Order: sequence, then C-alpha cells, then structure tokens
Amino acid sequence: MGIAFRAGRKKDAYEIACLFQITSEGMADYIWSQLAQPGQALIEVGTARYAREQVDFSYENCLIAEANDTVIGMMHSYITRLAPDASPTTDPVLAPYADMEIPDSLYISSLAFHDGWRNQGLGTRFIELAKERARTLTLNGISLIDYASNTGARRFYERHGFNIVKVCDIVPHPLVRVTGEAYLMHWSEA
Repeated sequence: MGIAFRAGRKKDAYEIACLFQITSEGMADYIWSQLAQPGQALIEVGTARYAREQVDFSYENCLIAEANDTVIGMMHSYITRLAPDASPTTDPVLAPYADMEIPDSLYISSLAFHDGWRNQGLGTRFIELAKERARTLTLNGISLIDYASNTGARRFYERHGFNIVKVCDIVPHPLVRVTGEAYLMHWSEA
C-alpha cells in the first residue's frame, strides 16, 4: 500500500483536529474549551480552528500522510518568531509554556497517526521532511514540546537528534491527561 505525503487542505480540518486530540494529551481540548460557545462540541471548535488561513494553527501548516486517499497521520509545524511586545498569558494551565519556545525555529506542534499506522517509519519520514524545511528556510533548527510521561515519543525524538533544553511543570486540569513535566526539545545541525 502506497503512502503519500502532501500539503494539508481545508477539507482536512476535521481530521487534523482529531489527530491533535490524539497527540496533545488533552491540551488541545483544554484550549478549545476556552474558545467554545455554550454547547459547542470541542471537535467542532478544533475543526474551525484548523480551517482558518494565514494563521499558525491552520491546515496550511500541516503535512498530511494518506493511504488510499484516507488521512492516516499529520505533522503540524510553523515558524516561531520572537514577539517582544506580546502580552504574557495569564491562563494558569498555559502560563508554564509561555517561555518554552526557541525563536526562529520550526515548531512541531503535533505529529500524530491514527491507530494502526504507528511504528511503520512514517514519523521518521515526517521528521526528515521537517529537517529539510528547516534547512531550506535557514531556521534555528526544530523545536517541540513533549511530556515526560510519554517516554516512547521522547526516545523517538532523541534518536532523531533532539535534546531536552528546558523543562516546565504541567498544571493539572481535568481535560489534560498527563501530569509531571513537559520538555522543550530542540534539534539543530549547529
């Protein structure tokens, strides 16, 4: 079965939101709950969020993996920029992540697969494509946040040259499925 990698499309927004729910350990649900209208389903909020254009959290920043015209996984990434006049977040759940960024890096906010598609080398292909993009754009490497409890993901990223460069404590919330620490990880050729 052939696997194709392609740019995200607006019609992928629902699948992108579903995959964010898989990979974010509830953090996407928490963020979407802050944006939801009364009675609005969280997946509906996520779908609308990724259907937008010309913003960081958009289908435009997704690379899709598909088999037989079916979305099986995706990587969402965007370039982090230093925003010196950005106001600090006061949200207690999100505040610890405020300084967990590396300016001018390609930030991978999600790398996820539907069940049955993990451990087949597709994540490695996504990382190779991210490295190519970071090189082409002459960025300061690639960054991402991983959770300490997700040891499999951390080993995967470490095998691909990522190192932990900063740590923060996760603020417990009923929608967030992990506790403990979050790691800012970075890869660079320098």
